[in-house]
Amino acid sequence: MNKEERRKIFKSMTSEERQKLILKKMKDKGIKVGSGVPNKDYDSKEVNELISIANCFPELRDKLSNK
Repeated sequence: MNKEERRKIFKSMTSEERQKLILKKMKDKGIKVGSGVPNKDYDSKEVNELISIANCFPELRDKLSNK
């Protein structure tokens, strides 16, 4: 399945279905809800910038997921 197909499927889901999918993927990767930095508020712009930066370094994602 290519990137466009995944996007179409994701956009066709309800909000509740998306939330369940995201929570399942987080659980599969060992990420706990609320496991961010204590006393830190994230705005959506900051989060999107961090995601964009991480996407530039796939080798870092691979190393983190193998731990």
